[in-house]
Amino acid sequence: MSVTAKPTVEANGRSYRWPIRPTVVICFDGCDPAYLEASAPAGHIPTIERLLREGFYSVCDAAMPTFTNPNNVSIVCGAPPAVHGVAGNYYLDRETKQEVMMLDARLMRAPTILSRFSQAGARVAVVTAKDKLRKALAHEMTGIAVSAQHADACTMAENGIDDLTGLVGRGKPDQYSPDLSLFVLDAGIRLLETRPLDLLYLSLSDLVQHKHAPNAPEAHAFMNAVDARVARLIELGATVGIVADHGMNDLCHDDGQPNVIYLGDVLDEAFGARTTRVICPITDPFVKHHGALGGFVRVHLMDESLDRDMVLGTIAELPGVELALTGEDAAARFDFPLDREADIVVVGALGVALGARAMDHDLSQLAGERLRSHGSLAEQRVPFLISHPLNEEYARRPATALRNFDVFDYAVNGVI
Repeated sequence: MSVTAKPTVEANGRSYRWPIRPTVVICFDGCDPAYLEASAPAGHIPTIERLLREGFYSVCDAAMPTFTNPNNVSIVCGAPPAVHGVAGNYYLDRETKQEVMMLDARLMRAPTILSRFSQAGARVAVVTAKDKLRKALAHEMTGIAVSAQHADACTMAENGIDDLTGLVGRGKPDQYSPDLSLFVLDAGIRLLETRPLDLLYLSLSDLVQHKHAPNAPEAHAFMNAVDARVARLIELGATVGIVADHGMNDLCHDDGQPNVIYLGDVLDEAFGARTTRVICPITDPFVKHHGALGGFVRVHLMDESLDRDMVLGTIAELPGVELALTGEDAAARFDFPLDREADIVVVGALGVALGARAMDHDLSQLAGERLRSHGSLAEQRVPFLISHPLNEEYARRPATALRNFDVFDYAVNGVI
């Protein structure tokens, strides 16, 4: 009796074979390579350390800006922001001049790998830490799509499952706790234990990395807890791919005070109040992590009489600014959607945060802890791990060209 061959799935210029085993991709939010480098020698990540040797491991580039939304969407699309249209968590609508937080799929211009597989008949599930990502990741997808943040409010109509907390066996986690991420992993494990899934995408939170340096006991404990759950996914027969959306760096002076350039204040003083508007694309509903401060901002000229080159030159001369680019140059360099780009794009140097005006950022939410954040080129290098060995074709590929949004390609097409 003949067996019908599974179809090849096309998404954004790439072809994906049908997974040879259940495939789980984890976006390990904020997992700078330094966390692996600190936890592995200390014995906290035995499973991941084994996979580093027996599977495939490299360090790759995340998409710019190194924020959560553009990178998660890049990962599930297998493509950069120029293709899918999402280049930040927060943006200025050019037509309305209103600042908008991305909380759904309205900006999406491309299908996801998950949606294309589900439309071909694959059994697909998405679990995110924060609900802000759920609708974008599940764009046009048929299957289960849930968030740990709203784990107690799932319905079949909205999420494809109606009792996630019952399935996992515990209540909704605190959104400002490490358990938000661990709940995501536990939910993924229970889904894989109870359902014949083909693809599972798990997106974690970077709370721990914002709060704790790689050598901190809290970081080690979290890495160990994640490692145990990766071990269970492997036991269940899955191929596991792990990448991060961005790294993480300390953005403070030696005395612990945040090292911030409030670019909005600088430009107000140089060119007049309200002649420019600085947008911090890191802004999301969870600014307690970082005070809406990161290493990347966009500048819109609100006064048409302003000379862009003059503004650009003023910004470029500031100590702590690594790059100041026109929107056109930034779009070409970083694969951004040009029609959604600002007049000027600014990238901070290592250890420097960029903000709008000081009054726009409530740093009291850091509760005295050091500012650790991301967004710049300094947080672009991230881990890339596949649990199983690669076939000859993929093993020969140059690591220098590897991007975090190649992970589905490697985990689906590249494994033996």
